Amino acid sequence: MTQIKLTAQHQKFIDAAGEIYPNQSEFSTSQIKKICNETGCPNPSWLKKSDYRVGHGTYSLELAGVAVQTNVVDLPVSPTSVGSVNVQMNDTPVIPQVIKEFVPFGHFSDLKNILSSGLFFPVFITGLSGNGKTMMVEQICAKLKRECYRVNVTIETDEDDLIGSNTLIDGNIVFREGPVLKAMRKGSVLLIDEIDLASNKIMCLQSILEGSGYLNKKTGEFISPANGFTVVATANTKGKGSDDGRFIGTNVLNEAFLERFSITMEQEYPSNAIEKKILVKEFEKLEVEGQTDFAVNLVTWADVIRKSFYEGAIDELISTRRLVHIVQAFKMFDNKMKSIEMCVSRFDQETKATFLDLYTKVDAEALQEAYEVEQEEEGKFGVTVEEQIEQARYEAYQEGAEDAHQAIEEQIDYKNPETKEELF
Repeated sequence: MTQIKLTAQHQKFIDAAGEIYPNQSEFSTSQIKKICNETGCPNPSWLKKSDYRVGHGTYSLELAGVAVQTNVVDLPVSPTSVGSVNVQMNDTPVIPQVIKEFVPFGHFSDLKNILSSGLFFPVFITGLSGNGKTMMVEQICAKLKRECYRVNVTIETDEDDLIGSNTLIDGNIVFREGPVLKAMRKGSVLLIDEIDLASNKIMCLQSILEGSGYLNKKTGEFISPANGFTVVATANTKGKGSDDGRFIGTNVLNEAFLERFSITMEQEYPSNAIEKKILVKEFEKLEVEGQTDFAVNLVTWADVIRKSFYEGAIDELISTRRLVHIVQAFKMFDNKMKSIEMCVSRFDQETKATFLDLYTKVDAEALQEAYEVEQEEEGKFGVTVEEQIEQARYEAYQEGAEDAHQAIEEQIDYKNPETKEELF
């Protein structure tokens, strides 16, 4: 291949091409024409030879022996480099905070034995929503003072989220490790929350679930887990999807992936005694006194609903988490029925009405208390005769009056609440 001997005319075109198309060495005939038209340099017939052609109507300066000067920008230099670890983030402690009101139940002792052993022993925890699966893991780590890397999984979670990805830091491309590799290096507990929401991208954890380490394809480094590293996953299903549609979005996980978990713990709701203790402690935390009976009634109410759910009579249930929400609502509203109603309003209207009616059968005083609060609020504007009649009927029923009609008549005030004039 013949390389040209550069002349002033050649150099004029080369400089003009560098101005219009920086760092480019190959030019099409249309680009060459544009260079000549905009700069006034002569047509480079010397470049349009078959020896320098790299494609249809495209020619290369490099094949003609012309070195193309690239523009180099000096960027700040950092001691980090590709494949390095973000040391600052690795040094950040991730030990969960101890919740002193936490009440252990279920598989707490079993899981505590596993996490305190220091052995690699992957655990899959499954159970209905709101029964304390995730909190149990975190509180065990808090009591053992063990670091816990919690990853909340969604359908979009991929290898970059879990393992890590390349990122630009101070002008350098640096591999920033994800929570999985950080937990492996530090011998921590890796908590994968809602793992049944994951897609097949979760399969990047296959070798890690075997405890045999991980080859980072982006850096070429092989990471071996430090002593104490283990994996705990939580899910509402057993990784087989949700047949009844209650947990929409959950997926069927790969059988080989599930097989790598050593054991599966089925987390149930706490017993009535434990659940009462949970609610009483929540009342104490909120500095609400004298509500032990309310806690007992809530637990009894939830227990009846759950039994009906398990028997297939209803499609919804009350979780322990929702009972705690009711306690918190009561702290703000100081009204049992209002607190319960607002916390069950997420259900359809029929279910909501059924749950509220059931609670009044468990706690007969709640309806009267709610009525008194409403009466106090409505007292500023007066109470209608119809409302008085309904209340009178309720009180007559409560007192077991033999002649309910007479009792009603005696309690109704047939006066206009605004003018105080007789209505009849």
